Amino acid sequence: MSFYGLLWRLLPGPRALKVVQAAILLLAVVAVLFTWVFPLVAPYMPFNDTTVGE
Repeated sequence: MSFYGLLWRLLPGPRALKVVQAAILLLAVVAVLFTWVFPLVAPYMPFNDTTVGE
């Protein structure tokens, strides 16, 4: 059983309502990632490490 199948069965309502609820859940996860997770991880990523000197 996949996570998506379990999520689909747990969401209440008919198919159209489930699609709307799944979209809202997806947007909430993306918002949490961009608001809290990515800023916490950014200092540890090597984006600003350059190999070319000034």
